[in-house]
Amino acid sequence: MELYVIPCFVGVTMTRRKPWVVSDELWAVIEPLLPKHERRYRYPERKRIDDRKTPQGVLFVLYTGIQWEYLPQELGFGSGPTCWRRLAEWQEAGLWEELQRVLLDRLRAADRLDFSRVTVDSSHVPAKRGRSSTKVGPSPVDRARPGSKHHVLTDAHGTLLRVSHTGGHRNDITQLLPLVDGLPPVRGKRGRPRRTPRTWYADRGYDHDSYRCCLHQRGIVPNIARRGEPHGSGLGRIRWVAETAIAWLHGPRRLRTRWEVRDDMHDAFLQLAHCMTLARKHPAF
Repeated sequence: MELYVIPCFVGVTMTRRKPWVVSDELWAVIEPLLPKHERRYRYPERKRIDDRKTPQGVLFVLYTGIQWEYLPQELGFGSGPTCWRRLAEWQEAGLWEELQRVLLDRLRAADRLDFSRVTVDSSHVPAKRGRSSTKVGPSPVDRARPGSKHHVLTDAHGTLLRVSHTGGHRNDITQLLPLVDGLPPVRGKRGRPRRTPRTWYADRGYDHDSYRCCLHQRGIVPNIARRGEPHGSGLGRIRWVAETAIAWLHGPRRLRTRWEVRDDMHDAFLQLAHCMTLARKHPAF
């Protein structure tokens, strides 16, 4: 395991694992979820690079923001094009969604999830490429510059439950129902899996009576600020966890600016970052 030393102010040194290094405990969770790839008996292709190394190459690109072709070969993670193809393969196989389900189950088993209330928010990121994509559009708050929106759904502690992205021109409210309906059943404790929160907190961007009715039909109590009314609702004391979750999600440099032309590749980075934030929340990883 690669470690580097951080000097402390009190004269004590501490070690911290590099963010692109996958620990043995986390790899034990990821490995069973990987799609199987059997070599042909006749006319076998070149031997496949070890799956234990390529995820770290993908994470290196995610956290540093480096271009794929400049991935340092001396790290032993494989070439940049190989890591790109492996990321596309795992995205198509739905690996990151499966990993999110497993990590959420483990967090609930460790009493690290609180479904008493959830918060929703979004953040705009500029896009340098993919301007012809359906998930890139003119920003209404940045002089119509092209960009994408990242939408997050968090629990009461700020743990990310669901992440998605749309064009920068899309209204926040369009992702309200997809976020709540896309939340997977979370196991980890005895009884029925938990899927529906009790209370929903959101800002004025989600103010619409028809969507409040949709939440009521799903057994969720909506607490959404209304337009035209003065501040003082106190929702900011609860909703701040969503903004903190977005800050953690945008820690990797590759997500602060969209450089991917393809929507699925940008979503792959987004879902992978979601997995890493969940792993960081669990004490075993």
